[in-house]
Amino acid sequence: MVNHLLLGFLPSGSEFIILALLILLLFGGKKIPELMKGLGKGVKSFKEGVNEAKDEINKAKDEVEKPAETNEKKE
Repeated sequence: MVNHLLLGFLPSGSEFIILALLILLLFGGKKIPELMKGLGKGVKSFKEGVNEAKDEINKAKDEVEKPAETNEKKE
């Protein structure tokens, strides 16, 4: 039920056009490419951080599993 309530507040097609026009008026045509470039760099940095965290989690998992495998082989 909560999801249905949240969907009611999302902008539709015409509202996206109004938002785009407001952004264009507020920032101007010259600043928008700079804003998008900064946004792209931020997203790229976030993805790199997520991938690094996944790699570290997988390394820790492998290190925990390796001693268990060597103990099983000895027995």
